[in-house]
Amino acid sequence: MIILLIIILLILVSPYVYQYFRKDKAMDLAEFNKDLTLIKAAKNSDSTSTTEYDDTDPDWDKKNAAPAMFTFNPNKLPDTAWLRLGLSKKQVHSIKNYESKGGHFYTKADVKKMYALSPAEYARLEPYINIPAEPFKGKVANIIVEINTADSVKLTEIKGIGASFAERIIKYRNQLGGFVKKEQLLEIYGIDTAKYHAIEKNIRVDVRHIHKIAINKVGIEDLRPFPYLNFKQMNAILQYRKQHGDYTSIEDLRNVAILNDEILRKIAPYLNFK
Repeated sequence: MIILLIIILLILVSPYVYQYFRKDKAMDLAEFNKDLTLIKAAKNSDSTSTTEYDDTDPDWDKKNAAPAMFTFNPNKLPDTAWLRLGLSKKQVHSIKNYESKGGHFYTKADVKKMYALSPAEYARLEPYINIPAEPFKGKVANIIVEINTADSVKLTEIKGIGASFAERIIKYRNQLGGFVKKEQLLEIYGIDTAKYHAIEKNIRVDVRHIHKIAINKVGIEDLRPFPYLNFKQMNAILQYRKQHGDYTSIEDLRNVAILNDEILRKIAPYLNFK
């Protein structure tokens, strides 16, 4: 028992004896602090890089792998330049899609409105955005646009119609086959009475550009996009034609039970009975 107690005591005391006789070498922090200062300086230098983008160099993207900031005009900026600014391919695709639909950046605020950019990303890009002054095309008070032939660029020249509204107008025009009167614009989402009265004076309608439906030849799939008829009404028109033969006038369509006078009035300008 005495020997066992002595062994236990030696084990307990040995760490203290070891620390007493072993002297740790003091660390020299001067060299460490010097290296740390160099690392911080290099990091700051990288974060403030303002490498000028050279769009004439096809290998610029490969030579400069890290994102860099440079002064740029966001209009028609090449995909590679957006990528060099640190944007993802998805964000670049969104911006290019906006431009393809007639979108244009007139001010920095227009860039800020892009959903593809977060507030933090816009704040990072904003100091480098440079949009040269250019004559503002369109938005003339007395401009007149023929709505059945105008493209999105022409429509955006009307004060009050931006790229989004222009896209909706063209999409609805394609579904209809063209507009027969200005008031049909009120059927488009987002165009209320106030909006309509603000733009109606700048619009004219030429019904010669209407694409009519060959009602005696058309199939159900051809009728599907037409907004004035639901599926049941389309099917009823085709079934009646199948049972009774070709239609000769709008009066024949009155025999289709589920078509009321309002529907007939709407669809009449779009039907061809030949």
